Amino acid sequence: MAARVPEPQLSAWRALLGAHAAVVTRVEQALTAAGLPPLAWYDVLWAVRESPQRRARLGELAARLTISRGGMTKLVDRLEQAGLLRREPTPNDRRGAYAVLTGAGEATLKRMWPTYSAVLAEVVGPLRAAEANTLRRLLRGIEARGTAPPTQAPLPGATAKREAPRSRPPRRRARA
Repeated sequence: MAARVPEPQLSAWRALLGAHAAVVTRVEQALTAAGLPPLAWYDVLWAVRESPQRRARLGELAARLTISRGGMTKLVDRLEQAGLLRREPTPNDRRGAYAVLTGAGEATLKRMWPTYSAVLAEVVGPLRAAEANTLRRLLRGIEARGTAPPTQAPLPGATAKREAPRSRPPRRRARA
């Protein structure tokens, strides 16, 4: 039997998904109109920029950004072809690789940020500081519960392996 989710919580979840989809769509449209790369490129470049030594293992990037490993490999291929990232082998794992931010990647982040931030200023900028702090606290609580080990046994027929979510979660950071 499926667990019951009360309507207010279910409605909040749907609102979160709707808000995320609407903002991502607006950012994508603004980036396209400005002749800039897609938001996924910004997300990967930013995640690498924020990593120690501005390099990150591809598997770790995929997990952080909720992209499949195969999808991350293809995305990094495109970023590498564009000269925004380069791959470096990992010293202890012949199959592993680091994505390393290049100067061109840093410059691309800086070119994309004004367009990205303009949309965010319009959409989330009107929140009062107290509202933004409350929203952040609530979303971080959901994130923590979502990443914690399950507290109950899996439902019959469920697999033990967790599948990646079908939609990306809200971005954690959005500045360059």
